[in-house]
Amino acid sequence: MIDTVTPQRRSEIMTNICSKDMRPEKIVRSTAHRLGYRFRLHRRDLAGKPDLTFPSRKKVVFVHGCFWHWHGNPNCKIARIPKSNSDYWIPKLERTRDRDRKHINQLESQGWEVLVIWECELRDEDALTATLRRFLEE
Repeated sequence: MIDTVTPQRRSEIMTNICSKDMRPEKIVRSTAHRLGYRFRLHRRDLAGKPDLTFPSRKKVVFVHGCFWHWHGNPNCKIARIPKSNSDYWIPKLERTRDRDRKHINQLESQGWEVLVIWECELRDEDALTATLRRFLEE
């Protein structure tokens, strides 16, 4: 399969992809705030710069995009591998997955509890609320 977008347009699209303040992250932040929890954003001194950090609880939350972090759930419709240029995408997504594991292991070895929330899990607001409450109240 051939890319349907010109290389120049693809470059523009990729340049506009941000690593923070994206819609999924804002949904999680809003939910945590509504539950009464206060947090810090993107702490650079922690491995992987977690999206939300709850220092007093020693807990962090990563909000992962299913495509970019290659969600392993077979029911996830977002985490598909592009049909074109798979020689590029598969190693790239594997590196991201490996990096995520490394960051989580580092944080856990430093005594932090880690929760990963996947983009596809945000569709069910009640489940998200319950997950956050359970994680933060333990």
